[in-house]
Amino acid sequence: MKISIGADERLHVVDVALDYLKEKGYEVVWHGPAKNETHPWPDVAKRVALDVQSAEADEGILFCWTGTGVSIAANKFKGIRAALCDDAETARGARLWNDANVLCLSMRRTSEVILKEILDMWFSTSYEPNTTDDSCLRMVDEMDNPS
Repeated sequence: MKISIGADERLHVVDVALDYLKEKGYEVVWHGPAKNETHPWPDVAKRVALDVQSAEADEGILFCWTGTGVSIAANKFKGIRAALCDDAETARGARLWNDANVLCLSMRRTSEVILKEILDMWFSTSYEPNTTDDSCLRMVDEMDNPS
């Protein structure tokens, strides 16, 4: 599975994620700065969202200080369902009920232990089609094409 990852800063938690995913056998594409540099968070969100939107990547992961900015920016792209997750249970719900395809994380609030729990839950949970959630997701998709 190919994962597109972006961050506006290259902080420790980002390196932990990159290393952890590689250890787990994922192919990782990095969109972000080298250490001690920064990139605008809307730019990295756009790059990851476009990778997922175009199927260049199967999933996306974004980091910024709070995680909010990258989630807002990524959700501007049709077909992207970016979810800001602070714990494994939120990640599970985002995948199970919302069919989220971009995980957004806070570099400020996410410890190494919590990060690994979130990543494990994200990648071990998938959407389970059902009448209620399918209907809700269709409603969200229609928001991409307002009348």
